Amino acid sequence: MASDGSEEFKLVSPTISNEGKLPRHYTDEGQGAKKNISPPLEWYNLPQGTKTLSLVVEDIDAPDPEGPIVPWTHWVVANIPATVKGLPEGFSGKAAEIGGEYAAIKEGNNDLKVPGWNGPRLPTHGHRIQFRLFALDDQLRLANKVTKERLLEDIMEGHILGEASLMAKF
Repeated sequence: MASDGSEEFKLVSPTISNEGKLPRHYTDEGQGAKKNISPPLEWYNLPQGTKTLSLVVEDIDAPDPEGPIVPWTHWVVANIPATVKGLPEGFSGKAAEIGGEYAAIKEGNNDLKVPGWNGPRLPTHGHRIQFRLFALDDQLRLANKVTKERLLEDIMEGHILGEASLMAKF
């Protein structure tokens, strides 16, 4: 429970258990028609005053060729209306097609410098993929190009009401 006695702000997936394995069809590896699609996500118990949500998904164990660990961004999603309770499987790239409240959602650039979900494809396995969902007190004013760095360091500063996370292993 949260410190105020209310239920905790939670991020879950019907297909990924916390600390569980990321299913292959959400990655950029392997065979099958359903590969490299964004996983389904759901959230519960938004902090009071939440107007929008933002999501950042990173491989937090990605090695830099120069040596240190530098998180690799797989997905950035911003301005998710607080009335939306989750993102369906395969949502990435289909906000306009799905329409309704989803049409206002903006996908930012991943570390391949393109918008949308880019599932992991790793030379070694055992990496942790962290899904971080931020509850915000306002709709964000976004430029055409949104990146994780701009979102976390500039745009969301002073607007975060809460954070929920989900960890998957790859």
